[in-house]
Amino acid sequence: MFREMRRKNQALSLEECIDILERGTSGVLAVAGDDGYPYAVPLSYVFDKKTSKLYFHGARKGHKLDAVKRENKASFCVIHQDNVKPEEYTTYYKSVIVFGKMHILEEEPEKYHAIDTLGIKYAPLDSEERRREFIQKEYKVLCMMEMQIEHMTGKEAIELAVQKK
Repeated sequence: MFREMRRKNQALSLEECIDILERGTSGVLAVAGDDGYPYAVPLSYVFDKKTSKLYFHGARKGHKLDAVKRENKASFCVIHQDNVKPEEYTTYYKSVIVFGKMHILEEEPEKYHAIDTLGIKYAPLDSEERRREFIQKEYKVLCMMEMQIEHMTGKEAIELAVQKK
């Protein structure tokens, strides 16, 4: 169903991919947009290792939400390293692409879990009480989405792959 990576010697292990997802703070969600055009939008996210899902937040209306309602298949890319080497005419990179199905969270326990998990990631030193207050302020107008991961690949520059050996 999903293509094999052409340059397998540059593939990241599952553990490396998960590490990148856990440490990253933003990525690009790609969905099927209007009139057959792809729609790719940068987003903050959180990877929940317990559920193997990615969570995103946004408004209850808009292009992204319309696209997800129309077609729930999507991909999400996180770039971990992007070190341009002009003297070599190359870039030392590491990135992960996740493929999966998007779902809009409507049920209270799942929706709250998703936004709370996101809050913990981006404000780890904040108190639970303060986080709860911030969540409650925006909760009614907040849309939470999850991506159930079906396939994941990670890749690094050949120069980085060779250094591992």
